[in-house]
Amino acid sequence: MEDINRRFGANLRKLREKHKLTQEQLAQLSEIDYKYIQRLEGKAPSSPSLNIIEKFAKAFKIHPSQLLKF
Repeated sequence: MEDINRRFGANLRKLREKHKLTQEQLAQLSEIDYKYIQRLEGKAPSSPSLNIIEKFAKAFKIHPSQLLKF
């Protein structure tokens, strides 16, 4: 499970950087605490809920499945 979490975090970072957003900016757009985003992108990521994935998708204006393509 940890490998999936790391790949999700890496994909989240890639999408965030592609959209030229800081973690703080993504936090504002998605209404998710930036510390949680740091954790997801960091060395010990946790598993995001479907609610969280949906919030990120709305912030990036993409389909939620795009966050799981890694």
